Amino acid sequence: MRMFKLLTLTLSIVLPISLISPLPSNAIAVPSTFQFTGAGYGHGVGMSQMGARSKALAGENATSILNYYYKDVALETADDTKILRVNIGHQLTTARMLTRTQGANLQIFSGDIGDAQGVQPLATIPAMSSLNFSIFGSTVIPSITTGKIVSSIPGNRIFTVRWSGTRYLAGVDGIMTLSHANRKSNYRYGQVQIRAVRAGSLGFRLAITNSVRLADEYLWGVSEMPSFWPMAALEAQAIASRTFALSKAGVIRTACDCDLYGEITDQKFLGYAKEIEKKWGVFWKAAVTNTAGLVLTQSGKPITAWFGSSSGGITETALSAWGSERAFTHSVEDLASLDPTLNPNFYKWERSIPQSVTAAAFLLPDVVTLELLTRNPSGTVGMIRATASNGKQVSIRGETFRSRTKIPSAYFNLVGVQNAVEPAPSPSS
Repeated sequence: MRMFKLLTLTLSIVLPISLISPLPSNAIAVPSTFQFTGAGYGHGVGMSQMGARSKALAGENATSILNYYYKDVALETADDTKILRVNIGHQLTTARMLTRTQGANLQIFSGDIGDAQGVQPLATIPAMSSLNFSIFGSTVIPSITTGKIVSSIPGNRIFTVRWSGTRYLAGVDGIMTLSHANRKSNYRYGQVQIRAVRAGSLGFRLAITNSVRLADEYLWGVSEMPSFWPMAALEAQAIASRTFALSKAGVIRTACDCDLYGEITDQKFLGYAKEIEKKWGVFWKAAVTNTAGLVLTQSGKPITAWFGSSSGGITETALSAWGSERAFTHSVEDLASLDPTLNPNFYKWERSIPQSVTAAAFLLPDVVTLELLTRNPSGTVGMIRATASNGKQVSIRGETFRSRTKIPSAYFNLVGVQNAVEPAPSPSS
């Protein structure tokens, strides 16, 4: 099995890796699975979190870490008091909210009331009573459950929910628990909107967003790095997360009714659980506070400060990953990602991907061969081609293949695959 080797940054392109002439469809069996080996986790663009951890352990500060992974950027102070709409419930059919905090309460309002005060609530819900939501057509249907008694509320396209102890509603400091799809999450700050949004062939679904202030209410809940890591790494992450969020702020996406998704599509927003992590949560909050207002800019604007867990030994550029040039991304050595002590789960990996998932990635009825056509200078797969039993061929980017099949990274090889050939080493390997 050929393992990854670091490529020099001067390498401009890797020669075609494997070319196979597809056999007639009646002579080729359709494999049930395809086998892959690789290294790293994530797209590899921007800051490597494993690399940041390694550099922090070596004594580097947050500024040094960020200047290594992002090219030609400035560290400036920006206004981060903006209110973000963070999607915390996507394409739902039902959801439930309640507070278990004694003396706290929830209030529900018709419409999106923004920051308005003095608006009459439709209802006030005491602790331990639940506020329930379902979707009927394009209408959100709320109800209240207190014990065995269920009270209905007239439907609307959108509702706002507030709870006591926030900027929006005075009273006992309450924790709002949101339950949906076998998940429960706690939220301490802001307010919530519940809107009916069109979800393609699914019809209308519930989109639930938490409106929180970027500077603290949002960043305290971002869970993209373990809070027990060195402070310099945490501070680098706080700056990157602040910058990424600021670059997305102000453009509401209709699919989620949000500035940002609360999942790794954008950044993982855990809510109140992040800041109250036993023993370690205070360190993440300190990293946010220590870097208050600091953002990475290029030409005076916040960059889209991508980051990821680890790479295959060299970080990736936006151009190679997604086909869009971003001057602040570049490929740099990232040896920490290949360190089995620092990165035990992803310094190398193996995956078996079912035929159905592989075929769906290429929008083909089936796949009989896979061919790695090119590699990028970082070592990621540039283009991968699939051939179906009917002879149709489709090529996609390696990063697209990673995203669709959920393999850990685009730093991968094909191994032990029926009707596929192990890629030949490039001349520089």
